[in-house]
Amino acid sequence: MKRYFQFDKYHTNYKREIFGGLTTFLSMAYILAVNPQVLSLVGVEGVSPEQRMDQGAIFVATCLAAIVGCLFMGFIARYPIALAPGIGLSAFFAFTVVESMGIPWQVGLTGVFFSGFIFAILTVTGLRETIINAIPYEMKMAVSAGIGVFITFVGLQSSGIITNEESTLVTLGNITEPSVLLAIFGLILTVVLYAKKIPGAIFIGMVITAIVGLLTSQIAPPSSVIGKIPSIAPTFGAAFETFQDPAQLFTIQFLIVVLTFLFIDFFDTAGTLVAVASQAGFMKDNKLPRAGRALFSDSLATMVGAIFGTTTTTSYIESTAGVAVGARTGFASLVTALCFLLALFFSPLTAVVTPAVTTPALVVVGVLMASNLAEISWKKFEVAVPAFITVIMMPLSYSIATGIACGFVFYPITMLLTKRYKEVHPIMYGLMVIFILYFIFVHG
Repeated sequence: MKRYFQFDKYHTNYKREIFGGLTTFLSMAYILAVNPQVLSLVGVEGVSPEQRMDQGAIFVATCLAAIVGCLFMGFIARYPIALAPGIGLSAFFAFTVVESMGIPWQVGLTGVFFSGFIFAILTVTGLRETIINAIPYEMKMAVSAGIGVFITFVGLQSSGIITNEESTLVTLGNITEPSVLLAIFGLILTVVLYAKKIPGAIFIGMVITAIVGLLTSQIAPPSSVIGKIPSIAPTFGAAFETFQDPAQLFTIQFLIVVLTFLFIDFFDTAGTLVAVASQAGFMKDNKLPRAGRALFSDSLATMVGAIFGTTTTTSYIESTAGVAVGARTGFASLVTALCFLLALFFSPLTAVVTPAVTTPALVVVGVLMASNLAEISWKKFEVAVPAFITVIMMPLSYSIATGIACGFVFYPITMLLTKRYKEVHPIMYGLMVIFILYFIFVHG
């Protein structure tokens, strides 16, 4: 094992790898509670029972997808990078694909599977570099930042900190409500912990918030701590049900869904790989060794995760926490996978994870994603306009896809008007046409 993971080369040992893998798990364990809540549309009014996914099945699917993803990354790419369903992509799936577009969640899972399959093909053929280079850097950053703003808005709304108002659409909620106060307490606590660079700050913040909720009777106590693993039957294999009615696959809506999943995962994964690799000192001549293997592992995990019944499985930036305490090889990812396996037996604890408990996680992760705004050239108006529209339209339209579509329509236009059209890759013009058709046929 030491020889396979090259412990000597990376000057590491079992102790460092185990602590690194455990630290990474604690830093990202919040997804086990947040993902089932988001995908089941808990607290969202006007949603039919058919649109809500089974929380127990999603919990199991999340664990299994993370286990498979971490094993793939550990054994194939041998990097200390953990994978699990991404919050931003889960939010897009639940609030845009299912709620706004009205697409059945089964069809959405089919879209996730296809995006993973296409990702794998692009990785094997080497076309990923062509696509990465076609999308302007500022637009990549705008999409990431926009998703951060969107999931922050979702978190604030679900907890009641922000609520609807007839004349202004949104307004500050009743902050004297006990449940709202609990969410505010959790947010402040998590921010303090994260600012102090406490490992697993988000997870610890959720745990303490849940405990306070239990002590103040704002949260009902769970029936037990350890329990029977929930059935995955409600979601397992649902991604293939769509093939019984193939007509659902040949629509502009479905194409937009697949492209959005593919786009977000593509660049989110690439950005995470570079960030973790840079911190660990893996980069050589500004290139990442075994990058193809890492991206391929990500795409395989997405396909398997879709079969289990969850959204895109992607690399987690929280892996940097594990690297910070010494993780340097894929063995740390195997440790993280083991932690997710053990988590399967603690499903009853998810009952204490209310919107007030998950809000801090959504807001803090949103802040981290929004930091990409600093990478945008705001003084260049032709870049600032499409970037800003991408970011602002996500929360205002309550749709990540709409935000991306608006930005990608405006970018070629502003570049044309400033006579910089030669700098725009033909792929961007093609995407502009696709998104215009999206507005005509989906929102027309």
